[in-house]
Amino acid sequence: MTVLVDPPLWPRHGRLWSHLVSDSSLAELHAFASAAGIPERAFDRDHYDVPDDLRDRLIEQGAQPVGTRELVRRLRASGLRIRPVDR
Repeated sequence: MTVLVDPPLWPRHGRLWSHLVSDSSLAELHAFASAAGIPERAFDRDHYDVPDDLRDRLIEQGAQPVGTRELVRRLRASGLRIRPVDR
């Protein structure tokens, strides 16, 4: 079981954002996010959107840094990925 975080590449609201996902279960993802103080409103069906200034702290707390392609590959392999067409 691993929680993954990609680089902050996604601009929104004047900031850059990363995605936080689990490669095994949403329960693991929600527990990690809660322990890290990430609000529930940041959850978007299969991931949390997290601002760039939290990324280093998430890594310190155990999130594994990966590239965006690796994050999506592992999310798909886990069966947790919600396709954009299904959003």
